[in-house]
Amino acid sequence: MQNQCFIELSSFNDFARFVCAFREYPLRVFSHDLNGTRVLSSNLTLANTLVLFYTPMAKFGRYISYQVSLRNEICDIVESTKNVSTYAPIIHMENDVSPLTTDDTTPDVFHPVRVQDLGSLARLTYNPEFPEEPNLTLYALPHNNSWILGYITSIDMDEVYYQFNYVELDSEPLKPFVKYQGHLGKDPEFSDSFEHGFSYMPIIKIKSEHKIFGFENKDSD
Repeated sequence: MQNQCFIELSSFNDFARFVCAFREYPLRVFSHDLNGTRVLSSNLTLANTLVLFYTPMAKFGRYISYQVSLRNEICDIVESTKNVSTYAPIIHMENDVSPLTTDDTTPDVFHPVRVQDLGSLARLTYNPEFPEEPNLTLYALPHNNSWILGYITSIDMDEVYYQFNYVELDSEPLKPFVKYQGHLGKDPEFSDSFEHGFSYMPIIKIKSEHKIFGFENKDSD
C-alpha cells in the first residue's frame, strides 16, 4: 500500500539546505496545514512512500532563498528572485499535499548498514550509474543518546531495497557540511566555511528519530 509520512527537520536552515544546497534545480516547496500548524514541506519519493520533510513556516512568502558564501549560509523566505541566490518556489496549498494516507505503516523502511568511517560514507555518494547527477545529501539523526550520520542508497531488483548507510558520531554535528578532498588522501571533516578544491556534502538534521530509518527493527534483533 502506498502512503506518506512526515518527518520534521531540526530547523528552517536544514530545510532550506535540503531543497536548495548544491542542486542545479531546487526542489518545489509546499506550504500547508499539518496538525493545526502551517508548515513548509518537500518530498523524497520512494517506491511506495512519499516522505515529506517539513519545518514550521516562520513567515509568508513565495520563495525560499538560499546563499552560501565563504563563511556564511543565508536562508530566508522572500517575495521575489531579484537578488543573486538559489530559489525554491513555494506553492501554497488550500488542502493536503497529496491524496495518500498517513498512518503507522511505512512500506519502505530503510535497512541500516554501518560503514567503517566518514571517508567511506563520503565516497559512497559517488554513483557510477549516474556520475553526472550527484546526490550528496547526508542525513543526521539522534539515536540512543548519540547521533548517526547516513546516506540513502537503493538496490532495484524485483522490489526496491533501500539502505541507510551510516556512521556513529561522538556528538551532534554542529556544522552543516562535510568537507572532503579524497584525491589528496585527506580525511573528511565537518565545516561551516568553504575553500576551493574541496567537495562539500550538505547535512540535513532530523529533529527526532523516525522509524523509517530502520533502527527500531535493528535494535530489536
